[in-house]
Amino acid sequence: MFTNSLIQENIWTIRGAFKKNKAPIWRALERELSRPRKNRREVNISVLADKTDDGQVVVVPGKVLGSGEIGHKLTVCAVTISESAAKKIRSSGGKFVSLSRLIELYPDGKGVRVIG
Repeated sequence: MFTNSLIQENIWTIRGAFKKNKAPIWRALERELSRPRKNRREVNISVLADKTDDGQVVVVPGKVLGSGEIGHKLTVCAVTISESAAKKIRSSGGKFVSLSRLIELYPDGKGVRVIG
């Protein structure tokens, strides 16, 4: 129940960002988060390492898992992040941002990748 209320809050935040900025990335992210929990994405650190470059901003509409290694900095926004994934991202110099902060920093969505 608690997770659902957080998801609903995030969906409303994204919906507001889409209406205000007309950026297609926010509409796509809203659709991904509106899916049932069992259909949400699970992405390993190794996938993030393979599909991203140093300094990129990434949104995962699901959970980031700790399998694999990463050797470059990332800014990550996700619904949930496992403890081991958080340690690996921080040790590589990366950071985490909330969805509202991400929308504040990138209102038009340029430079933000959805992975998952």
